Amino acid sequence: MKYWRTPLDRGHTRVPGGIVHIIEERCKGCGFCVEFCPRSVLVMSARTNAKGYHPPEITDNSQCADCGLCALLCPDFAIYIESCMVEPQVVNQPKNGDEKDS
Repeated sequence: MKYWRTPLDRGHTRVPGGIVHIIEERCKGCGFCVEFCPRSVLVMSARTNAKGYHPPEITDNSQCADCGLCALLCPDFAIYIESCMVEPQVVNQPKNGDEKDS
């Protein structure tokens, strides 16, 4: 994400993240998790489970915000989230006095 200025706590703040786990054999393919995911981490897959339903699949686990909406809305308890904290990425940017004039 590009900021117009560097946040003061950028190197100290840990960002919440999560790892999504799907139990495909419990899923009935209702699509609530896919529809309500704020970061579009889940999409409906083309393959089917043993019951003949299309379970969701994960597109990019690193985009998960650990909000828990998918697990909360799943009527079959087929999704759960493993919480993890992402370490801050320190980016060296020049300070106001360190910029070189062209």
